[in-house]
Amino acid sequence: MIRMPRPALALFAGAAMLLPGAALSAPARPQGLAVERVVIVMRHGIRAPLAGEVPEGTRTAAPWPRWPVAESRLTPHGIRALETVAAADRRRFVAQRVLPRNCAASGAIRIRTNVSDRTIASGEAYGRGIAPGCGIAAEHLKAGEIDPIFEPLRAGATRFDASRAVAAIERFTGGAAALTTRHAAAIALLDRILGCAPLGTGCPPNLPAQLRPAPDGRGIELQGPIRDTSGIAQVLLLQYVEGLPLRDTGWGRADPAALTRLGALHAALFDVFTRSPYMASHQAAILGRHVLETLADPAGPRIEVLMGHDTNVTALAAALRTSLKAPGYATDDVPPGGAILVEQLRDRKSGRRFVRLSYRTQSPQVLRQGGAAVSIGSLRMAGCARLCPADRFARILRSRLAD
Repeated sequence: MIRMPRPALALFAGAAMLLPGAALSAPARPQGLAVERVVIVMRHGIRAPLAGEVPEGTRTAAPWPRWPVAESRLTPHGIRALETVAAADRRRFVAQRVLPRNCAASGAIRIRTNVSDRTIASGEAYGRGIAPGCGIAAEHLKAGEIDPIFEPLRAGATRFDASRAVAAIERFTGGAAALTTRHAAAIALLDRILGCAPLGTGCPPNLPAQLRPAPDGRGIELQGPIRDTSGIAQVLLLQYVEGLPLRDTGWGRADPAALTRLGALHAALFDVFTRSPYMASHQAAILGRHVLETLADPAGPRIEVLMGHDTNVTALAAALRTSLKAPGYATDDVPPGGAILVEQLRDRKSGRRFVRLSYRTQSPQVLRQGGAAVSIGSLRMAGCARLCPADRFARILRSRLAD
């Protein structure tokens, strides 16, 4: 399995568009095209830090602030933020006429989540926001089961070769040591924010950079500065978007600009675990095929939400060969509630179908304030136009998914 503190890409096309929730409307549609269905691949909401996300032995000049919930749990603020962004999505989909104004007909919306508490709670919150009063239940496997859509390596769902994976990642990144060197400035910034300089050099444990196959052969293990600092950087961002007092957000030393720079450390983890073509092909294999099956099923839901983790969003983006950029975040650092939207459109005259991709997020400031504004950036799959013929989209994506 992948040893990460949380369960958890090439060209961005188009500028992000800030849309206040109160004035949210459908984007301009090409003449004659109608949205048929949408698949949303989404990260869960704002949560408390995970066990081990800040590595044991990390030095700080002052204690870490307390959270209002137990480790890994969605916070009340995070629940409200998901309800709010779901309501914004609802307005968009109603304007596109892919969702009725009243309670949707049975089966029009389907929400599937991973089995962790934070993904289930996120799916339930999103269901309340996108279909208020309609009783949309989140579907998921039983506790203790492994869902291959969200955790394909743990499930053994593909013919994954850990040694081949390590070799592919080293080609993609230049190796764990080179990856560390590229992010030396962000690591030094993190040390200053942690305030440990008087206590010695380097705040997290000084382990050598190393990448190796996991003992069970079902994943890879990363050790060293990127593995250690990525989780800390994420915790600092979570402090800010949760709305903790600024004096408790990096002890008053982590402003939004610094958090964006530190986000590159968190994103660097995906250079290892999801972004190389080999890792993307396996990490997105079951999820990608599920997306294609949903789009092709005439009896399927008009809207399906797959509520998972940042690894799921970045893996799909990597399989699409696109990068994820949004205001306030480092490239490929997926914020809580961030989502890839896969829309299938039909030409009313010819009946031809197309696929359109978007990346929907909320800025750190909006998440912190509990606002409704969203940013929607257009994405383009490498090898196809912005409006990609559905059959070509399916053929290209399927060719990038492992068996």
